[in-house]
Amino acid sequence: MPSSTAEKNRWLIAVGAVAIHLSIGGIYAYSIYQVPLNEAQGWSTSSVTLAFSIAVFVLGFTAAFLGKYVEKYGPRLSGLAAAVLYGAGMLGSGLSVQLGSLPLFLATFGVLGGMGIGLGYISPIGTLVEWFPDRRGMATGLAVMGFGAGALLTGPLGNYLIQTFSIPVAFYGLGALYFVLMVAGASYLAKPPEDWVPEGMESTENAQEEARSALPGLDNLTAAEARTSPRFWMVWLIIFINVSAGIMLLAFASPMLQEIAGATATTAAFITGYIGIFNGGGRIFWSTLSDYIGRTTVYGAFMGIQIVAFLVMPQLAGVWILAGTIFLVITCYGGGFACLPAYLSDLFGTKEVSAIHGYALTAWALAGVAGPQIASFILETTGGYTQALYIMNGALVVGLLTVLVLRRQIGKLQAESDAQVGTAAATDD
Repeated sequence: MPSSTAEKNRWLIAVGAVAIHLSIGGIYAYSIYQVPLNEAQGWSTSSVTLAFSIAVFVLGFTAAFLGKYVEKYGPRLSGLAAAVLYGAGMLGSGLSVQLGSLPLFLATFGVLGGMGIGLGYISPIGTLVEWFPDRRGMATGLAVMGFGAGALLTGPLGNYLIQTFSIPVAFYGLGALYFVLMVAGASYLAKPPEDWVPEGMESTENAQEEARSALPGLDNLTAAEARTSPRFWMVWLIIFINVSAGIMLLAFASPMLQEIAGATATTAAFITGYIGIFNGGGRIFWSTLSDYIGRTTVYGAFMGIQIVAFLVMPQLAGVWILAGTIFLVITCYGGGFACLPAYLSDLFGTKEVSAIHGYALTAWALAGVAGPQIASFILETTGGYTQALYIMNGALVVGLLTVLVLRRQIGKLQAESDAQVGTAAATDD
């Protein structure tokens, strides 16, 4: 008999997940280190930026290859391991700055820190999906909102520590804070009991199976099986395109505002400071909406909105009109991450969703490198952002077509399942 009672409070599980994601989301405030490291260490802009690129690349592939670790050892041990890796990465970054060693900085912030971010990102997600089968999108969106909003914590605090004390002290202080928050959040994480379903679902026939299953008509798959599924690779391509578009704007928002709309450097910097709000807010808004209108519809909306946005951006003259358009695209960027775990559980079930989620995040790792690099190449070749925006627009059209093909495949599988059920029922009669 399904039970709605459990030793853990699922809302506190969500709070623990937010604590972890708020900490690792500090990577979005990486720009606060750029100028201080340039001036204090004499490291070039490209060298300092390389540490960020390495961290994004490593986090994506760590999430992919350690997804099985999360499934095997559970969210608590995985979260604690992430706290150790990320905390050590931050402390090592402070030491490398004190020693003036760029290779050590790349190894600690980029590799060690990136591993901590990747493992910390996936550790609570599969667990949240299992605790909130009735609100998959909202729950995972809440946690991932913490990641998007991490810059709001790290930005002002990190800048204060740098200005008041030193760069190493900033890394030491933030590393210690992150470690405490992540340990506290991970310590409460646990999977729900086998017979547990949320109140309101326990009266439904086969409630446990419904809570952990994919959408009707779609098979529950293991991570290995999902990797060979066409619908997985369609989702992967959609995520790759969505992240490439968003991360391009994250990397070049300030100079684009200045070149296209004529904003001053001060105004552009002021506007880009709001990006974290829309990155985080978009995650909870779109993921919650997806519980009502469906994840495929939401991803179609992401592509449609951005196709129009990237098409008109080169012609927008008003500073705040362009800024508003950028903010809208950033909500789609954040929303794409927030809806992903719930979408994967819709398509493949929750049995190994942490591992499947990890594989899907390789799209983030590659897009984190490809998006800014492609934009930089086009900028250097053409001398402006217009061509880069139009080329990205073409990629978004491919993304929209992929969403439509995926929707059609899902509909076909569900129709076949309904037909089989109808045939079986007629046979029984």
